[in-house]
Amino acid sequence: MSSENDGKRAARLLPPRPQTPLSPEDALARKQAREQKDAEVRGVASIADMREAIRHASRGLPPLSEVPRVGVLDAVAFNAQAAKGLPFIITGLVGKWPLCALTPQTLREEFGDLQVRARVGDYVNTAFASDRAMQDMSLRNYLDLTADADLPPYVGNLEMRPLNRLCHWPAYFKKMGPPRFWLGPARTVTPLHCDYDDNIFAQIRGVKRIFLAPPHHDEFLYPREANAILFGSPFDPEEPDFDKFPLARQAALTECIVQAGELLYVPAGWYHQVRALTFSLSANRWARGQPLVLGS
Repeated sequence: MSSENDGKRAARLLPPRPQTPLSPEDALARKQAREQKDAEVRGVASIADMREAIRHASRGLPPLSEVPRVGVLDAVAFNAQAAKGLPFIITGLVGKWPLCALTPQTLREEFGDLQVRARVGDYVNTAFASDRAMQDMSLRNYLDLTADADLPPYVGNLEMRPLNRLCHWPAYFKKMGPPRFWLGPARTVTPLHCDYDDNIFAQIRGVKRIFLAPPHHDEFLYPREANAILFGSPFDPEEPDFDKFPLARQAALTECIVQAGELLYVPAGWYHQVRALTFSLSANRWARGQPLVLGS
């Protein structure tokens, strides 16, 4: 009975599936209510004004030729570095987390009953659609899947609360959203997009390749709004199609490789595309406040 109850509790950790599509009027009302709540949470008058302020600040940034690596920072030093508005990688921090010691096999053995939701099918071209294809399964079954496809199923942006106690997040932000986990074999990918929140991204196991572009270069990246704080781009920096997206030639894209045990800071508004080069487990948290580049 205990095992059955544990399974039910694990299943409840999954967010609800999207409901029947709303009418245009109801969809607009929900969008406006969400934007108002987003603004209140971040302590700003308007999300649209915040986005514009981030893009404006970005225009004064120096070019980013490579993403620098720094040692462990306390909160004061982190905020001073982040206020510059550029990405950077912190070494010597994440590697000490207990979760980093777990192999895929121990994950399977200790957390195999945890229910997960995998992105399946062509989840790149439907990345920001509310009705994209998803499949629910146990973590054990997900880890047992073969990864022969060019685009293997991907457990992405999912709360996996039993893993939280194995992560020791630094208190870099006054307020943060819950940890979100990203798990999958090589070739899993999150396509180019930007979040208008500061982001700390922990690479726990494996290696990922990340492309970054500054916020004001959205004018070259054909952005599409998913919601007020999330915009996607159809441009693929790994296989650039400049015939289809000629403006993207002007986008300043910087490539970096994030190794296991490293923490990447992605400032609010920076576009990024993330590809697993090996089996990978990552986690991130978004700040829930005014972006650091805008000051207090």
